[in-house]
Amino acid sequence: MTERPRVLLLIPHLGGGGAEQVIALLARGLSRDKYELHLGLIIQANVGPEHLPPWVSIHALGASRVRAAAFQLLRLVRRLEPDAILSGMAHLNFLVLLLRPFFPQGTRVLVRQNGTVSAALAFGGLPGSTRLLYRVLYRHADRVICQTTAMAKDLAGELGIPEERLEVLPNPVDVDEIRDAIEENPDLWTDPGPHLLAVGRLSWEKGFDLLLRAMVTVREQFPQADLVIAGAGPEETALKALCRELGLEASVRFAGHIDRPSACFPGASVFVLSSRQEGLPNALLEAAAGGLPIVAAPASEGVADLLRGQPGVWLAPEVSASALAATLLAALEVLRPGERFAHSFIDEFRLDRAIHAYEDLIDSVLKERQR
Repeated sequence: MTERPRVLLLIPHLGGGGAEQVIALLARGLSRDKYELHLGLIIQANVGPEHLPPWVSIHALGASRVRAAAFQLLRLVRRLEPDAILSGMAHLNFLVLLLRPFFPQGTRVLVRQNGTVSAALAFGGLPGSTRLLYRVLYRHADRVICQTTAMAKDLAGELGIPEERLEVLPNPVDVDEIRDAIEENPDLWTDPGPHLLAVGRLSWEKGFDLLLRAMVTVREQFPQADLVIAGAGPEETALKALCRELGLEASVRFAGHIDRPSACFPGASVFVLSSRQEGLPNALLEAAAGGLPIVAAPASEGVADLLRGQPGVWLAPEVSASALAATLLAALEVLRPGERFAHSFIDEFRLDRAIHAYEDLIDSVLKERQR
């Protein structure tokens, strides 16, 4: 082993969704005194130096897609000979674990699962082979990192992964940075409101179609209510067509991908999580860090467990447009303009605590190798 263990973090690219953000925060936060840090970007060809601190070595492979990057990734791993690899998305996890037999002997592999497997397999429109890949490959990881206890139980039950291979770690959230950004950014909302904000990839599982239908009901009682949806994705055309069909063009704005959604927090009346299925989305945690009132669908057992009974949170009884509409109305009827909440549950996700938890896991796995 080198004097400092060499750790290789892997994601498809920077600037994506929550999974990419988590790995980027780890690259920024893991101790440079303890580890020699490397970041592999599978489908990104270059990256500006402003994105990460100078002590992180960046390897932008520029592959056309993740599954086409096998040779480039294997060459990178054999050249770096990392002591530990941490991969951050399911399809990349599959590739890493497929290649593991060809990695230098002793390389430890950790994979981070960013969604509830049973829900993804049941509703995600995934190929039939995906369940087999999960079941066969995830057993070969030294640890599978889950975001919630409910997700870990689901993995154990769905795939038969031994519990000692599962680790529940909090998503890192830079609470201080988010709160500073709120103070620095102006209120972007100009109309009377109330102003609803939703953030996420424009895809079926995020339930934005449910939110648009709920918005029709909300505007019956709050005619000046408006909605901003920040995100990009494959359902953009269909969602915009639904927006026109529902007569919501004047009250709904599709803002596209926003690197820092906290720029939209000033002036927002409520953050809405409309997802059909989620692990534990960073957008939700960032909204909590910003103090926004939260209206959420019970997108997973982990989400419901985290939010149930919390001040400033309204949890819908089910995932449906009608339940979401009723819950939004219940929140908007009592919220004061600009009201904010402490959301003490966010403390366990603070960057320093989450980074410490990840470092403890890395150290533990590396010690196992020495036995």
